[in-house]
Amino acid sequence: MSIYDDPAAYELSCAFRDVPAEVDALLRWSARHGRTPETVLELAAGPAEHAREFARRGLRATALDLSPAMCAHAAARAPELTVVQADMTDFELPERFDLIVTMLDSTAHLHTLDAMAAHLVRAAAHLAEGAVYILEMSHPGDRFGTEPSTSTEWTAERDGVTAEVRWGSLDDALDPLTQIVDDHVLIKVTEPPARPGGPARVRVVEGVVPYRFWTATELEAAVRVAAGGHPAAALEVAARYGDFADVPPTDPVAWRFITVFRRKPVSSPA
Repeated sequence: MSIYDDPAAYELSCAFRDVPAEVDALLRWSARHGRTPETVLELAAGPAEHAREFARRGLRATALDLSPAMCAHAAARAPELTVVQADMTDFELPERFDLIVTMLDSTAHLHTLDAMAAHLVRAAAHLAEGAVYILEMSHPGDRFGTEPSTSTEWTAERDGVTAEVRWGSLDDALDPLTQIVDDHVLIKVTEPPARPGGPARVRVVEGVVPYRFWTATELEAAVRVAAGGHPAAALEVAARYGDFADVPPTDPVAWRFITVFRRKPVSSPA
């Protein structure tokens, strides 16, 4: 059983994230570098917390994910949300969006340059005129630097339910040729007793997640490959951030690598 087959445990493990504040930042960047959005698409959305927050704010939000369990979870928690089960490297939707986002380093599941380029082509093809695509990745310094900015173990709590999380460890070796590591993940969920004085309810979710670490130069290479095959879907970097408070990715406090893309204008023939 994959950890992605237990959306509730996965969502709880991410409860340390301040989703409303992150959505504030996404809307701010969209307005700054593109347009004030009315429609938004979250790719590889998982439980779709960000898409659900967009929907709560009145935007027409769509969440796309490959996992049937994640799609069902998102749809059950936000009936106003449009949920699509599809691969982030190969999808076609009828709508073009004012804002597209991929959060929580979901592109780490793309293990090759071709897969990343295919993803970027599909994202670019679904951008409306003047819209932006915002991609959040883990900071390369977490794996390639000397002092990681994030921890592999943490505890999260929501509504009295606790998750003790171990997401990989230093014992999970990075393959230096592929930059992929098989992260051993464990989520221990503890729920309050069903009745006063009864035992706490505990379940453990475990799995191995192959995780690709991407550098800035590799991402730029994927953009070039995508543009070479599909010039009409070419992207350019509008901005980069190191967290949701607008610090640059080179700042010592940066803990994420966030890129804001927009479509390149299509050149007219001479």
